[in-house]
Amino acid sequence: MSTPLRGKDAQSLDLSGLNLMQDDDAVQADEPPPKITIAREKVLEEAKQALQGDSDKRAVNLVVIGHVDAGKSTLMGRLLYELGKMDEKKRVANERASGKIGKSSFSWAWEFDGTSEERERGITMDVASQIMNTPHRQITILDAPGHKDFIPNMISGASQADCALLVVDAATGEFEAGFDRGGQTREHLLLVRSLGVGQVVVAVNKLDQVEWSQARYEEICSLLRPFLVQSGFQPSKTRFVPVGAMAGINLVKREGPEAEPLNVWYKGPTLVDYLDELEPPTRDITAPLRFPISNVFKGQASGTAVVGRVCSGLVQVGERLRVLPGDETAVVRMIDSEGDSLQWAAAGSSVTLYLTSIDPVHLNIGSVLCPPSAVIPLARSFSARIIVFDIQVPITTGASIELFHHSRDVPASITKLIATIDRATGTVIKANPRVLTKSASAEVQITLRTSAYSGPATIVQPIPLEPFSVNKEMGRVLIRRGGETIAAGVVMDILSS
Repeated sequence: MSTPLRGKDAQSLDLSGLNLMQDDDAVQADEPPPKITIAREKVLEEAKQALQGDSDKRAVNLVVIGHVDAGKSTLMGRLLYELGKMDEKKRVANERASGKIGKSSFSWAWEFDGTSEERERGITMDVASQIMNTPHRQITILDAPGHKDFIPNMISGASQADCALLVVDAATGEFEAGFDRGGQTREHLLLVRSLGVGQVVVAVNKLDQVEWSQARYEEICSLLRPFLVQSGFQPSKTRFVPVGAMAGINLVKREGPEAEPLNVWYKGPTLVDYLDELEPPTRDITAPLRFPISNVFKGQASGTAVVGRVCSGLVQVGERLRVLPGDETAVVRMIDSEGDSLQWAAAGSSVTLYLTSIDPVHLNIGSVLCPPSAVIPLARSFSARIIVFDIQVPITTGASIELFHHSRDVPASITKLIATIDRATGTVIKANPRVLTKSASAEVQITLRTSAYSGPATIVQPIPLEPFSVNKEMGRVLIRRGGETIAAGVVMDILSS
């Protein structure tokens, strides 16, 4: 019989073998949480000045959308190179490596498509983020996937955006494939508009494949314009620009023999000229902090990190925050933006927060960080005003749906059809309708439910959200069913928590 180790019983040995015990030495080695060093009033004053952007560049978040293979990642990779954000050494390395696996046409896209699976398949699967500078703007680019299998990832990217860059493929038959029913061009535009994006720049790409045909460019613009208006985009906030991403034509400049056929008929701004004019929306920095978590990871030496966007209010180093759902709190140890360490971050900033005084198990994608004195409400049931998209199967009471809110998606049901509404006036057309068909505007009750795989005793976890009238960013929802986005809307009232 083996002799047990002195001073340790069998149970503690079992637990230590499973790495379930905390290491006392490691706990003691933790440095004390930082203290707040700047007065709140001073931070508010600094944030107001920064948002007015008199001295610094104004910040905007741009989501890049469009049908699969429209050339989104290629366009953004080439644009970063033209702006000096990608050096020649990196460009050559990407060109050689992509050529080796027979994907040389994707070399520009490799700046964004970083995983081996994305590179092998030649499609974007996750949301990649980069920062680029134009003369008057600091633009955070969110390169979203175009393939319909990855729409949930695209929604996560779009929910962090202020403006959209729609890339369409001008090649014969390709624009139509993306724009006709089932294509992602329509769905992406409806999604970003539903998520509050009001400005869109349309880059008509691959025009070099149709000999820079002005007729083809104008045909695409004439098909898109009415759809954009119908989707809720104002013509004054919509821009069109012809580009050739692979050759870098009309991204930053229009020079050289390759650009001559375009210069014959196009004298307008370049893509960067339009991006430089994007208007940042008004940011609510005086409201309570709302920080939905879009990713959680373990920092190399800096503890647990959460990635997300400050939807309202501001956050500063040393601040204690509540994590909802749950009863846990954490202290902000460090705020990071693209490698720069900040003392504070205000509404509209996409940042990484390094947290201390919390077990990482309590941090989940979709959770919201907020001040303990002004917590965000939790909801199991709420009423919402929705717009139904172009659906084939009508929505009935009790319909099972997937509910998307920021980076969270949960199973839910439409438990009551309260009324159909006139979209223009907001008046009730019919109370308690039997079904909702395509293009209907309606008020409905949505209730969360357990997933099909859960046992009968599983309790439905509420999710953090707010009425749209209180916080626009936290009051938007998307509804999907069977892999298709069927409606989008805004939260009216929270009915039960």
